[in-house]
Amino acid sequence: MALKVRVGIVGMGRGGTAVYKTLSKIDHIEIIVVCDRSDKNPGLETARQDGVATCLTLEAFLKVPNLDVIIEATGSPKVQEELERKKAKSSALIEAQGANLMMYIIEETEKLANIKHLKGELDAILNSVQEAIEVAGTDGKIKYINPSFSRVTSIPASQRIGSNIFAASPDGALARALRTHEPVFAHRSQVGGSKVEVISNASPIIVEGKIAGAVVVFQPLTDIYKLMEQLKASNQVIDDLQSRINQISTSSYTFDDLIGSHPEFKSALNLARKAAQSSSTVLISGESGTGKELFAHAIHSASSRFDKPFIKVNCAAIPETLLESEFFGHEKGTFTGALKTKLGKMDLANGGTIFLDEIGDMNPYLQAKLLRVLQEMEFERVGGTKTIKVDVRVIAATNRNLPAMTKQGDFREDLYYRLNVIELRLPPLRSHKEDIPAHVHSLIGKFNRKFGKHVVSLTSQAEELLLKYNWPGNIRELQNVMERAMLTSDEELISHQAILNLFDSPSPLPQDHGIGELMPLEDMEKQMIRLALDRFGDSAAGKKQAAKALKISLATLYNKLKTMT
Repeated sequence: MALKVRVGIVGMGRGGTAVYKTLSKIDHIEIIVVCDRSDKNPGLETARQDGVATCLTLEAFLKVPNLDVIIEATGSPKVQEELERKKAKSSALIEAQGANLMMYIIEETEKLANIKHLKGELDAILNSVQEAIEVAGTDGKIKYINPSFSRVTSIPASQRIGSNIFAASPDGALARALRTHEPVFAHRSQVGGSKVEVISNASPIIVEGKIAGAVVVFQPLTDIYKLMEQLKASNQVIDDLQSRINQISTSSYTFDDLIGSHPEFKSALNLARKAAQSSSTVLISGESGTGKELFAHAIHSASSRFDKPFIKVNCAAIPETLLESEFFGHEKGTFTGALKTKLGKMDLANGGTIFLDEIGDMNPYLQAKLLRVLQEMEFERVGGTKTIKVDVRVIAATNRNLPAMTKQGDFREDLYYRLNVIELRLPPLRSHKEDIPAHVHSLIGKFNRKFGKHVVSLTSQAEELLLKYNWPGNIRELQNVMERAMLTSDEELISHQAILNLFDSPSPLPQDHGIGELMPLEDMEKQMIRLALDRFGDSAAGKKQAAKALKISLATLYNKLKTMT
């Protein structure tokens, strides 16, 4: 077994510590002792942890026997002189200059090791990326290609490396970057030596302010097209989901929100509760503002479909030209502006409930298509040929007289009977005024929360005024009156003066035409309009009859109604 060289180090600063770390890794060298006058020097602590003896004075250091080599790393002439004078003759002394040289060699060795490590990491990265990479020097000589280059072009590294880019791909991005010394972006070309068309980005390599070559990164167009198609498909899925999210809602009311003790109202409520336990079609009839939509919400909430979509469609509000598309959707390109496939209301309501409000205003063509959905639970999108199956519970509502419309041929009789499986007739508010106080109490709580008010109730005069009013707009009108009263009132009790001027039309009208209480002509005009709508109804057909009776045009009636809201 070879004897180890016994070494001692004086000075554990930066240089001495570097020497220590390097020598400690060499098998045939044994560091016996290290010395430094500062006990806080990290080099001493490192040696202690390694089990090497340490000291703080030269006297102690020189007492250590049998040192083959003493390395003086302080650079102090005084220390060097004392060591030379007192060391054993068998000990060789390497002074600071030699130690510095050793330190330089050690540092360069470490730098080289770091460079090799970084090169290994860089090679691993370049070899793993999916994009093709090619590097050339300033003279155009190709120095490097990664495996993806060969995969994309089918050109092996042995054939490519060493050739000149100006000969191999003179029109490519790499050659262009070398010629111009400028970056090149989104350059479309064919890779020389292959017929692969690529999109490339190239950039000069600058070292210490001078160009040292250039690098190009590219992908074949086929990969980009695939990515574009995948992105397009993903965007379509996102658009469809966003469309569903924007249109799908859940029911907002339950049976607890329906207030009324009148026998006719309670009868409709009991029937609605029973209807909720089935999936039968429900037809809700009643004047505008009687709460037909609230009943539809409550039926859905109490049904087994409560966690599925509740989709509302106002049949009178959708233009006739768009009705079919709104209901059943359309395929991309079916008509001008149909830039993508659109899901219809029936699609969106699948598994849940669709509420068809103002069903009496649906056009006859769409009535026929709706009848098929009710019978077969299937339809085709506009412009499509694929039959789509759905499971939808239908609740319809109307303020019109559908039996009379079927006799006149304005509404399909077969559709009416298909809709009228369970019929709920909602009474107008004027027929159950005893429920007004309960409605008012509920509305006060609702609007206190909405407006941050602290209204307690109405005065007895105000309540009497509400009970005497005829309520042509039903519960909706009562809600509007209470909302406006609470907005304008700062008291805990709402007075009759706060209510008096809030009605859409005073009621009842004076019965005589003699001289009585005077009122502004504008208020009298509102009275007559409300009386006409109360008599003929608030539907589109009712408004036509009201305008005829008032001897004004339908457009004039609509304009006047806007000023009354």
